[in-house]
Amino acid sequence: RRAPQPLAPLRSGPETDRPLPAPHCYCSSSSPPRPSPAAQSPARGPAALWEKHISIQRQLAELEKLAGLSEGEFTLAVSLKTDLHKPCPLCPEEKFKACYGHKLHRHLQNLHWKISVEFEGYRMCICHLPCRLVKPNLVGDQTFSKMGAHYHCIICSATIARRTDMIGHINRHVNKGETESRFITAPAPKSSYQVLKESDTDVQVLPNYSTPQKTDSYFNPKMKLNRQLIFCALAVLAEERKPIECLDAFGATGIMGLQWAKHLRNSVKVTINDCNENSVTMIQENCHLNKMKVKLNTKEENNDEALGGGEQNTDTIEVTKMDANVIMHMRSFDFIHLDPFGTSVNYLDSAFRNVRNLGIVSLTSTDISSLYAKAQHVALRHYGCNIVRTEYYRELAARIVIAAVARAAARCNKGIEVLLAVALEHFVLVVVRVLRGPSPADDSAKKVRYLIHCQWCEERIFQKEGNMVEENPYQQLPCDCHGSMPGKTAVVLGPLWSGALFNTGFLRRMLFEAVQYGLDETQPLLKTLVCEAECTTLKNFSTHGPYDENKQEECGVYIKTPDTSAESCVLHGKKNNEVVRNTAKRQKSDNSAEHPAFYYNIHRHSIKGMNMPKLNKFLNYLSEAGYRVSRTHFDPMGVRTNAPLAQFKTILVKYSTPTYTGGQAEGPLHLTEDVHMGDQVPAAADTKSEDSQCNQWFNQTTTLYIIFKEHKYSVNSLQHEHEK
Repeated sequence: RRAPQPLAPLRSGPETDRPLPAPHCYCSSSSPPRPSPAAQSPARGPAALWEKHISIQRQLAELEKLAGLSEGEFTLAVSLKTDLHKPCPLCPEEKFKACYGHKLHRHLQNLHWKISVEFEGYRMCICHLPCRLVKPNLVGDQTFSKMGAHYHCIICSATIARRTDMIGHINRHVNKGETESRFITAPAPKSSYQVLKESDTDVQVLPNYSTPQKTDSYFNPKMKLNRQLIFCALAVLAEERKPIECLDAFGATGIMGLQWAKHLRNSVKVTINDCNENSVTMIQENCHLNKMKVKLNTKEENNDEALGGGEQNTDTIEVTKMDANVIMHMRSFDFIHLDPFGTSVNYLDSAFRNVRNLGIVSLTSTDISSLYAKAQHVALRHYGCNIVRTEYYRELAARIVIAAVARAAARCNKGIEVLLAVALEHFVLVVVRVLRGPSPADDSAKKVRYLIHCQWCEERIFQKEGNMVEENPYQQLPCDCHGSMPGKTAVVLGPLWSGALFNTGFLRRMLFEAVQYGLDETQPLLKTLVCEAECTTLKNFSTHGPYDENKQEECGVYIKTPDTSAESCVLHGKKNNEVVRNTAKRQKSDNSAEHPAFYYNIHRHSIKGMNMPKLNKFLNYLSEAGYRVSRTHFDPMGVRTNAPLAQFKTILVKYSTPTYTGGQAEGPLHLTEDVHMGDQVPAAADTKSEDSQCNQWFNQTTTLYIIFKEHKYSVNSLQHEHEK
């Protein structure tokens, strides 16, 4: 292919000999009226900086000066009839011919200045010059494209055709924090960061901090509850052994690690990691903002000036820039938190590779579309689980994540003890304790089982242990939908975690830490989790154990204060195998009183035409029937109980009251016009001193009439039947 030939600088023709403008016309505001092509070409220095385009000016007078117009000159020239024809500096000759000064003034004002885009005191006026070269043609020559009106970006020198697109282009620069211009004559000040405060910790973020795809400093205020739960779990671990090394593998703004270091201080050694360079810079600035010392590459940063004249803080935070898998393979930690954007299955193997014995691994999964059965193929791809949408889909999501965690830990000869599992609207949080050894790994792997789910009544049960194929797996379900309904009625889900989702003792200690650090938003959730772990109602909530002297009451709930000094001495004085043996014994004793798996939604199983009882009253009815019962955080109208679905519905129907569907509202009962008892109603009301059986008979007759009205029973026949 032939190399492209340079474009001829002059046009031939009898009309004009004015040279063509260069591909990019750049000059300063004090440049001559019509600069030469050499002067208009980009001026690249050693720093690769550009001069601003002639269409970017601060005032209209500067734009008129480019056209050779001075203030008051065109009015004087018109009066003296000495006005000369002058061309427009932003339009080619064929688009706007040279004209008198007063016409050129109106042209610049109306067609260039008024439709400009303003940014940081500068106006990016519309330009009609052929400022962009096209690709070489078949001959190899470069020609100007037929380009219409366009704008030149003051920040990146891009050429944008439409004004609305230019405004959006500038806004994207601002959201990314790119407000410093490349031009020598147009430096723009840096954008001020927005400072947010959470739990006495300040973080500065970019204006678009809520969009993870477009920013390096992603911060979600809705995850505050998640951060507080993780902090409480770390605070409990910090009471067991000091100091502990903890890792925030995906720092973003670093707010989680800053909260750990600011409140727990010398009890923890915090490491905040992120693979993005801009995020690492942001984390360092946030450390300085909270008066924390930063440690980079095993060298402590001398940031006395960054700390300012305020109170000196001896806390040091290590900030690293590497992949999360790399740092977890290289170093050992006592506490690891994973909060990637989406699924966390890609980091589980490295997380359990070097985590210390009896350490804690917490992970936050935000891929709720796959976990909540909205994208079932993604759940099969990431977690290897077959799921469908059920009434207990949130607990199903938590058990899916725990099953993936258990399999990853077993590959590293480690078992897990689930301490906490929370599934809310925006995330699924799982906190597990690591138990080293092949025996705990085998015990954890055995708890990953399949679930049989009936698609008609939504009854469910875990498959029995063993590898033998059953002749009729429908017999395991408590319901008889397979015999009464045509076709296949059940589906196999999983594999899922079939063990407990909570550790009662750990949750009580988390509640104590939440009270101690004043985390008011977390306390109601932790109280619900404790009740759910024990499968009891809030009225029966109490602390059982030999350490009753360490109990304190908070908002009607007993909280046990852990004896941290004795426990810490015991942990440090024992051998590792003895600690693991005692932990396994504690886990086995806790499993003896495990909470029932899954829950029922009272609205899903309500009877049509019946008013179901209040939820708290219904819990009492189930408890009086001899079943374990509690509310659940997974569903505000969910009931966790060991009662079968048939007994659940029987008790629900027993204590439900009929609803009059013929326009009757809630409240006192009113008879309709077709009830032929008008004479009996006042009689029953006036003769209150008579036998009470009359009122009772009247109420029963009215109730029977309302129930059987649809079956066209008359009041007389009901009365006749009642008399019999």
